[in-house]
Amino acid sequence: MDNAAFRRYGHAFVDWLADYFENIEKLPVKSKTLPGDLLSRLPASAPTDGESMDEIFKDFRELIMPGISHWQHPAWFAYFPANNSPPSVLAEMLTAGLGSQCMSWQTSPAATELEERVMDWLRQMIGLPPEFSGVIQDTASTASLCALLSAREYATGFTANQKGTNEPLVVYASTEAHSSIEKGVKIAGLGKDNLRLIQTRDDFSMCPESLAKAIEEDLGSGLKPACVVATLGTTSSMAMDPVEAVADICKQYGLWLHVDAAFAGTAAVDPNHRWFMKGTENCDSFVFNPHKWMLTNFDCSAYFVRDPEILLRTLGMQPEYLKTAADTEVKNYRDWGIQLGRRFRALKLWFVVRSYGTGGIRKMVNRHITMAKDFSARVDSDKCFELMAPRQLSLVCFRYKPGDTDEEGLNQINQQLMERVNATGEVFLTHTVLRGKYTLRLSVGQRTTSARHIQQAWQLIKEASQQITV
Repeated sequence: MDNAAFRRYGHAFVDWLADYFENIEKLPVKSKTLPGDLLSRLPASAPTDGESMDEIFKDFRELIMPGISHWQHPAWFAYFPANNSPPSVLAEMLTAGLGSQCMSWQTSPAATELEERVMDWLRQMIGLPPEFSGVIQDTASTASLCALLSAREYATGFTANQKGTNEPLVVYASTEAHSSIEKGVKIAGLGKDNLRLIQTRDDFSMCPESLAKAIEEDLGSGLKPACVVATLGTTSSMAMDPVEAVADICKQYGLWLHVDAAFAGTAAVDPNHRWFMKGTENCDSFVFNPHKWMLTNFDCSAYFVRDPEILLRTLGMQPEYLKTAADTEVKNYRDWGIQLGRRFRALKLWFVVRSYGTGGIRKMVNRHITMAKDFSARVDSDKCFELMAPRQLSLVCFRYKPGDTDEEGLNQINQQLMERVNATGEVFLTHTVLRGKYTLRLSVGQRTTSARHIQQAWQLIKEASQQITV
């Protein structure tokens, strides 16, 4: 493709994207394709000769698009959001065009220094103290793995990387912690058997007393407690672990405290919603994802550490071919994470924060929280529905509860209800299980969601519930 063709198709693709943003609500939120639909229509081997961009783009529209679930749809209430925004998309175009590999300061000085500055902006925006330093990771899963590795090295006096772990190291998280913690424990070589899942209180947050008891029991058994992972905004119910109490326990026993606020962290941009951050000033590491609720398209995870030296001693590598004359004066972010190669993720974050400002982000967060409050009130006032967990921020957990149906029946009914609602193509909900009870989740966080979409979701849920035979 020559530059003239690139220019022509580039304009065409931007026009297509603008139309997509404008008309996305006309599309079904969740793809209706069946397993194997696309595979059956794709050639079994790559073409020998190059094909025209007209043909490729036609196949994109006709083959690929039917198999896409539309995360940017205003009626996307599933999982947590993975927002983008026009400024972020434009920045990603520039990032792709530059094609920079930003592993060190020397490979693209502006990329490193912009990341350093933008991460400090984020630190200030969410209220972390000045002693924290930030780095952009791809996902919270990777950031939490970095935290677990740092905790492992800290607990072993930085010998585990060299000699391996000679004694079991124990990690603690609540039963509601994200599955990435268990995966990280396994990848870090700590062993799933050494992960303690701590019971939760009535609101599904970690019970500090149970945590302290588990630590004491492990110490009594000759094991070495190493790390606690506290969650601010659990995936199932948005439960907020009591970080302040957990931090006191970690300080008492000398344990690493990692805080996972993947979705909820964005809400801390508004001081009125920063209550759940109490105690985070005493953690060792903290992560949240701008690619969820802060209008920055995937992937972009903000990871903060109190002592970067521990991270560098855990993950840093200095082969001769990577050394530069500037190393003593700059940050080389390749040593702040698992990957050597790094994308220029700071650019899209910079575009977003400058385009919307902290005020614009706060306004969006408050709008979403207000809509979730409205939906929660609708559920709470209907005798045939019930809330399954306290509403926190913009997530509502609920279920349909008709008559005297037993728990097994309620689980089946609510699964049917969700399937009926999603089959309309008008909205997309997902579920969880809270203490054995099938629970529907309505997560409000998509950039273009309005009160009209909340009202529509409730109407569809009510209509679907009336079609189910109890």
